[in-house]
Amino acid sequence: MKITVIGAGIVGICCASYLQRDGHQVTVLDPVAPGGNCSFGNSGSIAPGSCIPLSLPGVIRKVPSWLLDPEGPLRVDWRYLPTALPWLLGFIRAGKPANAMAAASALRALHKGTFDNYMPLLQAIPGGESLVRRPGQIYVYETEESFQHDQGVLDIRRRHGVEMEILTGDAARAMEPSLSPLIRHAVFFPEAGHCLNPERIVQVLAGEVERRGGIVKRERVVEFERGEQGLKSLRTEAGSYPVDAVVVAAGAWSGKLAGQLGQKIPVETLRGYHVVFRDPGIETKMSILSVTGKFSATPMEMGLRCGGTIEIAGFDKKPDYGRADIIARQAKRLFPGLRTEPTTHWMGHRPGTPDSVPVIDRATHVPNVYYAFGHGQTGLIGASTTGRLIAELVGGRKPVIDLAPYRASRFG
Repeated sequence: MKITVIGAGIVGICCASYLQRDGHQVTVLDPVAPGGNCSFGNSGSIAPGSCIPLSLPGVIRKVPSWLLDPEGPLRVDWRYLPTALPWLLGFIRAGKPANAMAAASALRALHKGTFDNYMPLLQAIPGGESLVRRPGQIYVYETEESFQHDQGVLDIRRRHGVEMEILTGDAARAMEPSLSPLIRHAVFFPEAGHCLNPERIVQVLAGEVERRGGIVKRERVVEFERGEQGLKSLRTEAGSYPVDAVVVAAGAWSGKLAGQLGQKIPVETLRGYHVVFRDPGIETKMSILSVTGKFSATPMEMGLRCGGTIEIAGFDKKPDYGRADIIARQAKRLFPGLRTEPTTHWMGHRPGTPDSVPVIDRATHVPNVYYAFGHGQTGLIGASTTGRLIAELVGGRKPVIDLAPYRASRFG
């Protein structure tokens, strides 16, 4: 079939790659170059055990203190609050115990096979496998209080079969000597790894799509044209494309596209920030997440990337790079030997659903449209399996995992 994928981030390109392997003629459309939006700036972590939704029982009680803390992990632009309110109410509902556990199960199922589903794509590209490393990942805690408070989260991971090793602060520093002496506890996840350059992994996968005869164009989709059997064509700012099927994988912009197709799906932009220390002066082997500081640090080709924070402020507000400066100060606390200049800063729009579970489904009202979006902060982890699942859906094969938790209709 002629299949158009809307979105050239990691999710869209993985969908295109798997569809192309099934023999379809693939076109990828995005107003920016492959990997140029959210995929450009993500933390690089690839963790099969990542299964904790943002909304958990008790989280709502922490929100006021986070909002009042100028260096807290969450900020809401009060002028944007009326727009975000329906999503926030859904976020609160998602934190009920049964809902949060269902979300954790869905995330674990999606993420568990992330490396297995990346390998067929990367092995076909000279040097592709070298972009991914698997030394594990470590979560670190500065205080006894933060470690004890995280026990419920660790129990959720255990119940979902996530392999982990509890460490003392000294054991953590033996693994990563650059860590601060303030670290009292740590948890090592041996299954995990990271990507050395998230933008480049999208670019090389997109290049392979083109090498195999696919088309990747920088065009924005503005309108859909329906026929009797579903979607007939789509129009961009440059022209019209006839389609047999369409995959909507446009990240935070996907909710608007689904709305044009007659389906309301709550997708909010969870604005995230990073700072890259280009000459950090320290060495780290793996991705390190500060549970106390709510940010991650990952060694990459361009330096040490530290990212985190959630800002709910919509698409139009200018970036507040003071959020990246907060991460930089926290990073200096985590790594006392860190050389803090030179740096680069970034802000991107992460596509979040209220329950942290992406939408991977056939559109309810348009049978030849498929959804693959809403991965939030875990797009790099979930992309490879999502691409495989979309190809299985399009091909009429039984999906490798049960797709019921990812259905579009769950939001009503």
